[in-house]
Amino acid sequence: MATYGTIPTSPTSPSSIPNNLNYITHATQTIKDGLGTRHPWNLMFNLHSFNVPSEIPSALSRIRYNVSFFCMNYAIVVLLTLFLSLLWRPISLIVFTLVMAAWLYLYFLRDQPLVLFGRIVDDHVVLVFMALVTVALLLLTHASVNILVGVSVGVVVMVVHATYRKVDDLYLDEEEGLVNTVVDAATS
Repeated sequence: MATYGTIPTSPTSPSSIPNNLNYITHATQTIKDGLGTRHPWNLMFNLHSFNVPSEIPSALSRIRYNVSFFCMNYAIVVLLTLFLSLLWRPISLIVFTLVMAAWLYLYFLRDQPLVLFGRIVDDHVVLVFMALVTVALLLLTHASVNILVGVSVGVVVMVVHATYRKVDDLYLDEEEGLVNTVVDAATS
């Protein structure tokens, strides 16, 4: 009784899927979830949310708030400009690609907090640490000018955006956003 070529009529159970396919499915879902923690690009570049700050303290306040709010987006922008600056340095690009794997694992795609020596490590500490490791490893490849240009362009783009992006429609957490919405509705 051979069943070659027959189409199974019952749905396949997760245990019948090969381990490699489970791993790929889990990795794909982790990537989607990890990149889902960044804020949408259309929120970041909403043209109605840009204006010139009225004074320097207002600009500094915007920068602090926007850097906190768009932290992952800004990290992606700086890493992208660094990647583009290394296109003409193949060895540096290989090192950068390997370091990006560490970025993905330690910063972008973690679904649980990072625990080191029994203590939870804050995401901002991981961000700074990974940035320093990335720059240090790339400096070993003698691409100083490329690194300086790439990081500088990324930081300038980040600071300009953070300065001119209004923060009126941004909320650091959902509860705070809900409270501010209720307060704004009550005062109008």
